Amino acid sequence: MNEPSHEQSIGAGSCSPSVLYASPTSSEGRAHTNEPQVYDALLLVGFGGPEGQADVLPFLRNVTRGRGIPDERLEEVAVHYRHFGGVSPINEHNRQLREALEAEMRARGIGIPVYWGNRNWDPLLSDTVREAADDGRSRLLALATSAYSSYSSCRQYREDLAAAVSDAGLRDRVIIDKVGQYFDVPGLIIAFAEGVAEAVRGFEERGTTGGSVRVLFSTHSIPEADADRSGPSELGLGRGGAYVAQHRAVAERIMRDLRDAGAVEPSTQWELVFQSRSGPPSQPWLEPDICDRIAELPREGVAAVAIVPLGFLSDHMEVLWDLDEEAMAAAEAAGLLGSRTPTPGIHPAFVASLVDLVEERMRGLPASARLRCTELGPWYDVCRPECCANARRGFAPAVAGITP
Repeated sequence: MNEPSHEQSIGAGSCSPSVLYASPTSSEGRAHTNEPQVYDALLLVGFGGPEGQADVLPFLRNVTRGRGIPDERLEEVAVHYRHFGGVSPINEHNRQLREALEAEMRARGIGIPVYWGNRNWDPLLSDTVREAADDGRSRLLALATSAYSSYSSCRQYREDLAAAVSDAGLRDRVIIDKVGQYFDVPGLIIAFAEGVAEAVRGFEERGTTGGSVRVLFSTHSIPEADADRSGPSELGLGRGGAYVAQHRAVAERIMRDLRDAGAVEPSTQWELVFQSRSGPPSQPWLEPDICDRIAELPREGVAAVAIVPLGFLSDHMEVLWDLDEEAMAAAEAAGLLGSRTPTPGIHPAFVASLVDLVEERMRGLPASARLRCTELGPWYDVCRPECCANARRGFAPAVAGITP
């Protein structure tokens, strides 16, 4: 664990920052809040997914709204959902996660309810915020099911929260803070490391060890321009911004812990790869693609690949289709042994770390006392003004960050 490397605040002499719908301590704009705060509900914020064949196209229209994509093109993606009966695993996972969070919070004596709302499908976030307010819950702490920094994985959720308050007509009635990005909490590292260790152990039982095993940490590809703008520019993280730096730091920590524990051999190599690209060919997205990379590995003496869905907290459709179907098929075509490791889901250590995040904010725990596993953490409680900019859309109103 480590001390924070970027404890920052608004510079002396600056005007008071504008942080939309924030609690008093968050409205000051400090990178990390260090005063106790009262919240009367936890708001679990998800992406959402269809739960039947009739939901698939309406769901995809919600995901792509404003982009003018015709239904014919959406059907090309819909076949992935239809392959699984039109049901995404996301909503069921969030139901399980909500129950697990409630149980862990009760065990710790945290007596607030957990509400759940989605960006793209029922229960929609604006309906959930209205429900909480109708129940008398007006001081909400939001926890998004996304651990890394980028427009789509952080800022867009903050915009969704601001829109939900506005759409529900609750601008003067509701306070919303958001838990910062939590890519390097101990429970996430533990959950992924256990999966890698089990995969490598399975390869060893089949006679494949050391340098002939490659660990591929996979995450969603995003446009290079969005990656470069992820996180605050003042950190100077270079190409790929915080999005790439955070994934690399987590993968490196997982492998270091496994080597130290003797669970993988020192010669076992790892790489960060990308999946699920959806943009036009003319637009640069993060590479290498996982399937392209798998096809190259036999020429490098690799005989087995452990595929780790590092960018996903649960079994999204991108995990079930792009990894379990396409990437595993690519491994078979290349003559490689393949194993896809589990997502954290409701692993007890991961759930415990999520509740730790809630307690940090409620207790006003200083950044120096928060448990994180890379030098990049703890990440910001209040995002910096231009953090995770979207070059095409500009800045919409967003909670939990200083207004640009």
